[in-house]
Parts: sequence; structure tokens; C-alpha cells
Amino acid sequence: MRLLLLPLLSLALLGRGVAQETPEPKKEEAKAESKTKDKPKEVPEKKSVTEHVLTVNGQKIEFTATAGLLPLKDAEGKTTAEIFYIAYTRKSVTDPASRPLTFSFNGGPGSSSVWLHLGLLGPKRVKLRDDGFAVPPPYALVDNEFSLLDETDLVFIDPVGTGYSRASKPEEAKNFFGVNEDARSVGEFIRLYVTRHGRWPSPKFLIGESYGTTRAAALSGELLRSHRMNLNGIMLVSTVLNFQTIWGAEGNDLPHLLYLPSYAATAWYHKKLPADLQAKPLAEVLQEAETFAAGDYNQALLLGAALPAGRRTEIVRKMARLTGLSEAFVEAADLRVPLSRFSAELLRDRRLVTGRFDSRYTSPVRDPLSNQAERDPSADAVFSAFASTFNHYVREDLKFEDDRPYHILASVGKWNWDAENHFANVSEVLADSMTANPFLKVHVSNGFFDMATPYFAARYTFNHLRLPTQLQQNVTQDDYSAGHMMYLNLPDLQKQKADLARFLRASVPEK
Repeated sequence: MRLLLLPLLSLALLGRGVAQETPEPKKEEAKAESKTKDKPKEVPEKKSVTEHVLTVNGQKIEFTATAGLLPLKDAEGKTTAEIFYIAYTRKSVTDPASRPLTFSFNGGPGSSSVWLHLGLLGPKRVKLRDDGFAVPPPYALVDNEFSLLDETDLVFIDPVGTGYSRASKPEEAKNFFGVNEDARSVGEFIRLYVTRHGRWPSPKFLIGESYGTTRAAALSGELLRSHRMNLNGIMLVSTVLNFQTIWGAEGNDLPHLLYLPSYAATAWYHKKLPADLQAKPLAEVLQEAETFAAGDYNQALLLGAALPAGRRTEIVRKMARLTGLSEAFVEAADLRVPLSRFSAELLRDRRLVTGRFDSRYTSPVRDPLSNQAERDPSADAVFSAFASTFNHYVREDLKFEDDRPYHILASVGKWNWDAENHFANVSEVLADSMTANPFLKVHVSNGFFDMATPYFAARYTFNHLRLPTQLQQNVTQDDYSAGHMMYLNLPDLQKQKADLARFLRASVPEK
């Protein structure tokens, strides 16, 4: 974008014999000069554009990569923040405006978009073991033959405070930190990008992970209300829309019910279940755990202190059988085992703690008596790999240079959940968007070993949207055999690519 040039005021007269005194400007000129000085300067968009080639399914794809900072402005035209983004657009497309366009972001809140970018969707991915487990540094990127770039153009967005995105005034960053505030700023970015690049006619999609699913649901309403922009589809990876399903508190037993099948999956993976249960396939173990959670366990927690002693003994026994925990531990926990205590207790005899993002991962503990998980080994395993490779990639491949730290994960301080006296819940926003736009499709990706956003909680949320039967058919859920970032597991990455490609194609009307 071009800088606005201030009008030039003639300050000197040329020629011999002309008086050297500058004439006093007229009132109108002075007024115009004052207005010009007050007008905010337009901040140009800093960006780098490079050309690349990727092979997907044997097909050679030529594409343009744009890494840039897009300014957001207030009603007076003053820049309030700059949003960092990376866009990949396929070249040699007959009608670019008709090609699907997908906006991607991660969660936190406070996470950059690097995880979906370099793990699932983008043209490069972080090289790990095929099962997604850690490799020693130095780390490397490889071509992502499972990228979605063959199906859709991709735009990765870093919300304010993450990546290179910053508020113009640090003290005003808090104005972007909240469920609604975040949706407004990201929604405005999407509006600007679509407008500047002529993509209003394009089929439009969102994909978010973790809190990014919360953002996607909130955005479905923001884009519809503020910009009258209907979406073709939303892809939710490791979903949390209703925080009552994952945040335990006094008087809220729901997370205990919804986490239990994931506890069973974790115990099965680490071979902590009784022999007869351990010999069963995971699917059968999960079925038994879901039946118990929705039935006997649900009733037991509902009764509370009114639960008869004999019945309580039976519930303790069943719960211990399905979770790999001792009956004494379950009894002492009053049938309610928080995640942090489960992670610390399950493999205590091996002096190991299990992961939160992916409970297949383990790590030694320093304090074998701790009743809380000391760390998340699944986070330790991959965070540095993503940070190291991205910082190199953005400079070397994308030619975008910025000496500021790229915040892979940022502290955003106090987040405005817009949920005084209740739990944050954007499922109603999504349900309303699906009702207003009955063509909107939703895809949900669940990991069986995800302990941050358990799969059974996603089931519960989508079973309680109160949608008409015909709209319930617009929701597709697919399950994967890893955790929160299921795509780190190569078999899951292959399956997820196929699932999402199928979803994208089904969400775009045939011409």
C-alpha cells in the first residue's frame, strides 16, 4: 500500500527581485493544513512474497506464499494493531475467486498458528517419529505431502499478542484479549483479507484447534452479524465450545463423567487395566467406559452423599477397573479424580507422569510423592521442535525478517471470558449460525488420548446443541488414535487429510 503524501506547501518564490518574506497563508489554507496534520498516517503492510512448489498425491502444485503484517484500524483510521499472517495461494487457477479459502488459527488463548501450520495443513511439517514422539535436536522440516493446499488456499492467522502480531500500544493489548474482543479483531482481519484479495466469491472455511475451536464458533456469529459473511464450513480440531465440560469446580461434576473414557484409553495404552479388559481392543474398552460414565457413574455423582454404601462400593470397584487406579485412591478422591491427579497417579509405580495434550507420552518425575502432574511430557516433546523450525522457515524460506521474538505461546494476561457467574459457552453461537445458514457444515476431529479436550466432551456438546434433525446431519465427527495434536501421529495425519479433504469437497456446492 502507498504512503499518503502530505500536500506540498510552497515556501519560496523563485526569480530575481522577489521579496524574501514568506506570505501569510490564507485562513482556508491554514485550515486545510491543520486537517492534514491531524489525519493519521497510513501504515503500509509489511510483507514478503515468495514462490514455491509442492507435490501432493503425485500432483505438482505451484503456489505463492505471502508473509505479512496487516494493520487493523479504529473508526478514526488510526492503527490499533498489526496481525501477522501467512497465506498460501495456488497459482495457475482459472478463477481464483471461486477457489476455496480456509482461515486457520490455534488456541491458548495465547497460541500462534504454528501448530496447525507446521503439523497438519501447510506445505511443510515438522519431522518427528512416525508415532509423533520426540526426536533429538537439531530439528527439521520436510515437505508435507498431506497438505490441504491441493483442496484450498490457506491463510494462517496469529491473533494479537501471538506470533509477530502486536497492539500498536502495549497498554492497549488488553482490548483484544477476550472471547468477543478476539472474535472482532480476527473477524476484521478476515474481512480485510477477503476484500483486498477479491475473495468474497470464494467458498470460505475456518479451521481452529483447541481454543481455536472456541474462536471459530464465536467467529461464525461475528462474521454473520458484523459482515453478513456466511461460511461453507468450519473444521474443529480438539474441540471445546462449552467450558463446563472440561473445567471442574465445586458443584460441577460434568467433567468427571466426560473425562472417564479418556482415562480408560490412557490406562489401556499404558497396560494398567485388568487382564480381561486389557486384552480387548480400544474401541470395546471405550464403549464400556462410555456406558459406565453415562449410566452408573452419572447416577452416583448425581446422588452424592445419598448414594447407598453398598452401591458406592460397587461404583468404586467399577471405576478403578476402568481407570487403572486403585480402589483406595478412587475412594479417597470421593469418586472424583481431577486430571492432574490422574496423570500423577496412574504410573506412580514407574515414577512417570502421563501427558495432558497426549496421554501416550510419559516423563520421569522428580518428586515421586507429588499428587499433581509436575509437567506435560507431550508439550515438552514438541514445543521446541515447532519453535525452532518455524523461526528458521519464516526467514529462510518465506524471506520475512523481523527481529522481535515470535511468540509461539504468549501470556495474554486476564482473558475476558464474558462468563460472569457461569462457564464460557459458544456452542449456542455456533448453533445459531447453523440455523441462520443451514448450508454451514461442521467437521469435528477427536483424539482418544487427548486429555486437554476429551473426545467424550465433544460428543456431549454436539448432542446438546438443540438443532433440528436436518441440521444435526451437517455435523461430522471423526476419531483418531492419538491426542490433542493427533496429526503428529503419521497414520492419523494420513487419515485426517483424507477426512478433511472429503469434508471440504462436500461443503462446496457443485456448479
